[in-house]
Amino acid sequence: MTRALAGKAPPAALGIALSGGGDSVALAALLASWAEGRGVRLWAATVDHRLRPGSGAEAREAGRIAARLGIDHDILVWDHDGVAGNLQDAARRARYGLLAEWAKTRGLGAVALGHTADDQAETVLMRLARGAGVDGLSGMDWRRTRAGVVWLRPMLGIGRAALRAWLRAHGLGWIEDPSNEDPVFERVRARRALAGLSDIGLTAMGLARTADRLRDAREALSVTARRAASRWGRLDATGALVLGGGLFRDEPREIARRIVATALSWLASAEYPPRHGPVGELLDRRDVTVLGCQGKWRRGALWLFREVEALESVHARPGEVWDGRWRLVPGTEAEASGCMVGPLGHKGLLALRRIPAARVPRLPAAVLAATPAVFCGGRLVAAPLAGWPNGWQAVADRGFDDFLAALVSH
Repeated sequence: MTRALAGKAPPAALGIALSGGGDSVALAALLASWAEGRGVRLWAATVDHRLRPGSGAEAREAGRIAARLGIDHDILVWDHDGVAGNLQDAARRARYGLLAEWAKTRGLGAVALGHTADDQAETVLMRLARGAGVDGLSGMDWRRTRAGVVWLRPMLGIGRAALRAWLRAHGLGWIEDPSNEDPVFERVRARRALAGLSDIGLTAMGLARTADRLRDAREALSVTARRAASRWGRLDATGALVLGGGLFRDEPREIARRIVATALSWLASAEYPPRHGPVGELLDRRDVTVLGCQGKWRRGALWLFREVEALESVHARPGEVWDGRWRLVPGTEAEASGCMVGPLGHKGLLALRRIPAARVPRLPAAVLAATPAVFCGGRLVAAPLAGWPNGWQAVADRGFDDFLAALVSH
């Protein structure tokens, strides 16, 4: 329990994701004991996904469990019109989104999740089946910041059976979710497969310990990647990340892969990393479009930048953050009324080249077309990163140091 909570001053208020199942009830009970005397206020939330009959009643029962533990409780409802595709993935995304907004509204310092060593082992097994590398096989983190919220998993070192035995010993009940036995879900199948692997000594606790060791390896690789990126990389004035050829010539391929994959995710503000295939093609010096970004080799260096087609619907008002990175602000003499910020685009670049005052950099058109520009009534007014500020300034909301930090944050 202490690993995820150690090393930091206890938050004034801590959130708990309480489904009402055995793992989350054990989490709530253990945290109630831990918080006592530390001045930490606990607040629990249950997400009602409304995917099956009785979910509302279960959410209310979770609230009664929280009340018996002396914990305040909220029910968060997922409003949806039906789910297409991967049901569990859609529900998971909705759950994290609702909990993140709830945590910010309640002013919570962090949110604790009830994942156990068994969950960790199942995660590793599923990722192993997909051919994951060090990052994937390092499993879930004990502590992670995502969507502006700190997420804690204090029970990754505790097995599910031990937690249920502890609950029974303390007279605490829980809700059984029938979907946990439905083999249509990948995690349920992984759970059953793991049970059959104990004959060869492959247990949940063993896999969880392996994930811990791989997280140590991941950290070492991340630090090495940051050092290599600071040596071989730079952020161009247009916002493109430029990785020098020495990275691909002198550094191990895994280090280059980590840097390229993180660069693409960082540029696109993506939740998940790019697929291994396209990243491998970039390392093999082929131009690739992936994750809403383009990778182009130019004079021995790899240029990574946003794909203009992925930005066609991305707009912002002057002063607002555009595409997660840029704020375009007018000078004292520039008029911002009625203006919008969007990608310069290829048509805008053609118009820009006809403006005598513009000093368009000698760069690939695809790089310049993806930079932010100001339009008023459909008319190009300014393109600060493409050589025509016209009284406007592009202010970076994230810089090269933020990219380097992304290489070691998980």
